[in-house]
Amino acid sequence: MDSGHARQLLARERERIEKAIAALSGQDAQASGEQGEPGELGSEKLYEKEFDTGQAEDLGEQLEALERAEARLAAGTYGLSVESGEPIPDARLEALPTAERTLQEQHASGH
Repeated sequence: MDSGHARQLLARERERIEKAIAALSGQDAQASGEQGEPGELGSEKLYEKEFDTGQAEDLGEQLEALERAEARLAAGTYGLSVESGEPIPDARLEALPTAERTLQEQHASGH
């Protein structure tokens, strides 16, 4: 995969992640401004808070993976497995621009 196309893929991925983070932050701000009766929907709000926390952690991990991919692009190693150095197929990078390993390596590592 050429570096120009890789930059486009990573830029789109960054935009997607940043929009998701902004949307989640906006939901948090809106939820904190809502006031209800004591005990009203308490368990539902707790579930939503835990869900949002999990979603925020997942987005944080996605952002970290994106930053690692951008560093590999700058270093000239984007598209090569961090494990074996083997090329990652373009189709995999199109589907998952932050892929760090080939699909076989990913399955073997259990991640």
